[in-house]
Amino acid sequence: MSGKPKTLLIITQVYVPDPAAVGQHVADVAREMARRGWRVVVYTSARGYDDPSQRYPSREWLDGVDVRRLPLSSFGKHSIPIRLLAQACFMVQAIALGLFTRRLGLVMVSTSPPFAGIGGAMLSWLRRVPLVWWVMDLNPDQMVTSGKLSPRSVITKAFDWMNRVTLRRSRAVVVLDRFMQARVLAKLHVPKKLHVLPPWPHEDVLKAVPSRPNAFRDEQGFGDAFVVMYSGNHGIQNPLKTLLDAARLLEEREDLLFVFIGGGAGKIDVERRIAEGARNIRSLPFQPLSTIGTSLSAADVHVVSLANEAVGVIHPCKIYGAMTIGRPVLFFGPKASHVGDIFQAGDIGRVIAHGDASAAVAAIRELVSLGEDGREAMGSRATGIVSTSFSSAGLLARFCDILDDAGRPSR
Repeated sequence: MSGKPKTLLIITQVYVPDPAAVGQHVADVAREMARRGWRVVVYTSARGYDDPSQRYPSREWLDGVDVRRLPLSSFGKHSIPIRLLAQACFMVQAIALGLFTRRLGLVMVSTSPPFAGIGGAMLSWLRRVPLVWWVMDLNPDQMVTSGKLSPRSVITKAFDWMNRVTLRRSRAVVVLDRFMQARVLAKLHVPKKLHVLPPWPHEDVLKAVPSRPNAFRDEQGFGDAFVVMYSGNHGIQNPLKTLLDAARLLEEREDLLFVFIGGGAGKIDVERRIAEGARNIRSLPFQPLSTIGTSLSAADVHVVSLANEAVGVIHPCKIYGAMTIGRPVLFFGPKASHVGDIFQAGDIGRVIAHGDASAAVAAIRELVSLGEDGREAMGSRATGIVSTSFSSAGLLARFCDILDDAGRPSR
């Protein structure tokens, strides 16, 4: 770029070092765009998304990115009204500051908070600059499928109206899989604006290393147990009941351990089973990105879960971490899904229908009986699929090319 660089303004409620996956992927984009010559400014929350007691500096430079953290933007996830209030406060501040951002040339928003799109559309219109919308999950669809909103409610209709406004205003829209693409196109038919691009694994911290010896395994006292691990957000759209039922059926096997790492609304079911006396279940908090490779590698098998009705609404990002470190995957969900598409590329695990605990038990026993060599073969096929279809370098470059192209003067 000649002269002073234009500013790419990114509005996201979460950003590193917050452990939420959205913030980590946005940070990858911000760093790369700064490397490409853009002046990158990020407006984000001053407190942790999952843990509002966690405070971050109000302003700092991270890898060439000007990160500005706004107050009154996160009050925790105790209730929907509290979350909506924090999200509204955050967006009002971000839009107001965006009106005075110097040399603004492009605005990028994701879906954190869920109505960031309409805020980005307003700022784009007021400043007469292009907008890129990164759809990481889809609302009001997510609230409808979780039973929090009626499909015919006023709020649902208002959300869909905001989505259509955002789609019209955006110069480019990025969705994560073909199922999400279909849902977005059903809201407004804008195929020329739409790009299907899955999120990328963080290969720099995710290495295929043995589960034994393993520092995290030793630190947590897993011993020689066969570890079935779920690591990530325990959302309502990531139901774990079938896995927990399988753990109950396998409770007498002292060689099996079910480990749940992370937080979210669904974690209460895990904690309840532990409170009821489950001896083969462990619950741990989110782990920092810097050590996530070690914690994920402590597992013998990883779990990915997606509710049937959530296909195309949220994206099962956890699949990439498990595949990158070379572990078999137990997928709880429908075959007609993005994970189902990946499974068609090679034998990397087993697909289990929600509610079929006996099938889950059989799959776990089968994976144990395969032995380390058999599981390593599955893991090798998984890492091969990542290297050919989901490499971070390739996907990140493609995403930033979309931003660069959107930031050029319209022809």
